[in-house]
Amino acid sequence: MSKSKLFLTKPLAQLLNESSESGGLKRSLTALNLTTLGIGAIIGAGIFVLTGQAAAQYAGPGIVLSFIISGLACGFAGLCYAEFASMIPIAGSAYTYAYATLGEFLAWIIGWDLILEYLFAASTVAVGWSGYVVSFLKDLHIFIPPQFTGAVGSVLVNVPDMGWKPLTHAFAETLAAAGIQVETLQHVTCVINLPAMFIVFLLTSLLVIGIRESANFNNVMVITKVSVIILFIALGFMFVKSANWHPFIPANKVEVTPISHYGSFWGWLQAYGHEFGKFGISGVLRGAGVIFFAYIGFDAVSTAAQEAKNPQRDMPIGILGSLGVSTVLYILVAIVLTGIVSYTALNVADPVAVGVDAMGKGMFWLRPIVKIAAIAGLSSVILVMLMGQPRIFFTMSKDGLLPPVFSKVHPKFKTPYVSTIITGSVAMVIAGILPISILGELVSIGTLLAFIIVCISVLVLRKSRPDLERPFRTPGLPYVPILGAVICFIQMIALPVDTWLRLIIWMAIGFFIYFFYGVKHSKIRKNNI
Repeated sequence: MSKSKLFLTKPLAQLLNESSESGGLKRSLTALNLTTLGIGAIIGAGIFVLTGQAAAQYAGPGIVLSFIISGLACGFAGLCYAEFASMIPIAGSAYTYAYATLGEFLAWIIGWDLILEYLFAASTVAVGWSGYVVSFLKDLHIFIPPQFTGAVGSVLVNVPDMGWKPLTHAFAETLAAAGIQVETLQHVTCVINLPAMFIVFLLTSLLVIGIRESANFNNVMVITKVSVIILFIALGFMFVKSANWHPFIPANKVEVTPISHYGSFWGWLQAYGHEFGKFGISGVLRGAGVIFFAYIGFDAVSTAAQEAKNPQRDMPIGILGSLGVSTVLYILVAIVLTGIVSYTALNVADPVAVGVDAMGKGMFWLRPIVKIAAIAGLSSVILVMLMGQPRIFFTMSKDGLLPPVFSKVHPKFKTPYVSTIITGSVAMVIAGILPISILGELVSIGTLLAFIIVCISVLVLRKSRPDLERPFRTPGLPYVPILGAVICFIQMIALPVDTWLRLIIWMAIGFFIYFFYGVKHSKIRKNNI
């Protein structure tokens, strides 16, 4: 196989021709639909789950800085996405952009990476949804057996006045500090997470029925959760205790200890490697990397390009509009939440509900409202993630890199129903057996890699095809794409080593499929024989 064939690019004229056709998909989404789809994907687990967990484990109140860093990276990447989405309004997102600029092999890499991003994102958020639903039902005195509410093999403990909570090392230390001996509490080992599987099944069924119905459902969910988040921010500022913000960036053990304490630079380096990401500046960076997946909503907007009524105008509005609204809300919630409650108490599945509890009994009425908003918000995120993945399958299948079954469109509903069912089935199993921590980190590293490739692709295409019509142009070249790629790469480096290992294994599986199926069926290769 020649090296040149690995880097065959898909002609822009062919892509533009494909963009003028629906490919069997129905064009029914407006700029407002696209913006709410983006907000629907972005505002969810980042606010309702990961804000508290990342603050407790990595950054403390400095999680605010983590959101700003991730928001900046997303802003730069979003500007690059907007240029591509206005030029090439095809359902494949970053996969299509890479195919047009960097070649088929790199397009396959990003397409396979996007599968990791969307498939695992849906499962991740489903686990968070499960946590809020179980808590909400408990308030209604409806109890789901705890062994059916968590990842396979995870251990829950029944804490007085708190209920069943995941047993982690950090939580055990928190209980010990409160004078509670873990050994004296009732323990349960989880078998499967049934609520998480249920919501994936339900939303997959909705997506098979139709994109417009799904978008309308999403609009209602977005209005609900954004309204409640604004209410939480407005009321929460009245209960902020500035003492909870000190220290704003909790000290990393190694960062505040001189090298001489470790005897040598090598000793210091070993210690720092062990403590990297556990608070301090490195913790802020790791926190930014971990919560990054919460920003992938605008990427999901680009996957719906082939169903937009006026993609050249509406795609940039949807991408940048949803990103701007969501970033502001993330930062405000992080400020309020870490001000109401000490970051050490936020490593739970429902941190915003913990924040409401800390406001006092007078605000108890807000607790069920927040949980309903969280359930609605997380539902919309799952919906958009499950919507994005089949459309990437659809485009890769149209190019011959995946079997034709992935591009089958339902004769009545006009949706890619086979790939939707496959995506939903796999996501349902993953949500039922894996914990949110592993899932979230996998999605983050996949998202960061996708954004880096998009930023680089904009530079490549500006150089190779400056003549192309660009309804939206990324400002500040070459600085904006370079900054986007560099900040994303720094966040990737800050992620745990085992997350990198999982990414390498996933990509190795992808290479196997590409070289044993994709290269033999690639349509662009057949046209270049």
